[in-house]
Amino acid sequence: MEEKKFVEFKKNELAIKEYVQESLGKGIISSVRVEYTPVGERIVVRTHKPGIVIGRRGEKINKLTETLKKKFKLENPYVEIEEISEPDLDARIVAERLAMALERFGTIRFKAFAYRAERARTWRFASGYLKKTGEDRKKVDYAQTTAKTPAGVVGVKVSILRPDVFLPDRITVDDNMLEKIKENAEKLKAETKQDR
Repeated sequence: MEEKKFVEFKKNELAIKEYVQESLGKGIISSVRVEYTPVGERIVVRTHKPGIVIGRRGEKINKLTETLKKKFKLENPYVEIEEISEPDLDARIVAERLAMALERFGTIRFKAFAYRAERARTWRFASGYLKKTGEDRKKVDYAQTTAKTPAGVVGVKVSILRPDVFLPDRITVDDNMLEKIKENAEKLKAETKQDR
């Protein structure tokens, strides 16, 4: 019985997330997170265009709050906006921009858009270093979406590894590292001379 309640709870949460993303616009929202507090429900919306999401004098947010109360029977929903400073490093926004460009201009110019975003019948666009396995794979931002073109539905997948992510297998060669290499090389030479 508890499992059914939990599944229903998660289905309702997913419906809230999908509704918020659809109502606020494609290509603007990166993610929606629902947090439950003793005061009420907090819906955190990550976006790179907070002005469009909020609307004039908060009219879009007020309308969204009222809809969430009525449609999803939330007691006290509070919509919070979290701004994304670098939208080109957010996989969801990049994927939706590519999908919108495909829908608007068709498949004729899709290579130009894809190369502009540097990100694949399957076309694969790649630039830089991307972890594909192991624990570090969790640090890769991954998103997929679809574009509805006249020729059919096209899938768009985007994976981005932010440049500020620390990877333990990345080695930085600096002056200290060069000194250690020189010391180890001299020790190795001395040891080989003693062995002869």
